[in-house]
Amino acid sequence: MALKPGATLAAISTWADEHRNRTTAARHYINLRRGNCTYNAQRDCPYSNFVVEAINWQLAVLASDASDEKRLTALKYIVHFVADVHQPLHAGYADDRGGNTYQLQAFGRGTNLHALWDSGLIQNLGMSDEELAARLMTPGVRVVGLDMSRAAEESCKIVGEPGFYPPRKLGLDYIERYTPVMEQRLGMAAARLSRLLNQILR
Repeated sequence: MALKPGATLAAISTWADEHRNRTTAARHYINLRRGNCTYNAQRDCPYSNFVVEAINWQLAVLASDASDEKRLTALKYIVHFVADVHQPLHAGYADDRGGNTYQLQAFGRGTNLHALWDSGLIQNLGMSDEELAARLMTPGVRVVGLDMSRAAEESCKIVGEPGFYPPRKLGLDYIERYTPVMEQRLGMAAARLSRLLNQILR
């Protein structure tokens, strides 16, 4: 299996969104319970179709002797899904669809909480992809566990923090409090992805 010459993981990182459909949509998130962020596969992922089990499934394909085409597709999913499970609202609550129905005003326009975490806080930094990557590449990032259920539980606990759901008009205090959290989650996602891929592809 090989990427095309000059291709990078960043170049394939949005592939899973670009090819999202009714069959694959649930693989991008997991709904956990308010007040209980402990992941239970039987309860929370009965059909093995949500993000934690989707990652495990694609890791197994990548590690197998499947065709190069299937392994490359698995890699594209893994890169995207590992990032997704580290975004807090991809392990949020079903009743507000992971913050998608929580409307607010941020940066002078209407949006929702999920979009704020998917892109708004990142765009507010005003950095290029290269600048942001350099900012996040902090030496000695302590990676605790490679089980993606742990990543989902970490994300859920952030969602459950008092103040995570902001007032309907976003204030500077929220941006200052949660921008470092967003950066930490991106950095942890990158570090864990690197470890996972090194284990399989070495």
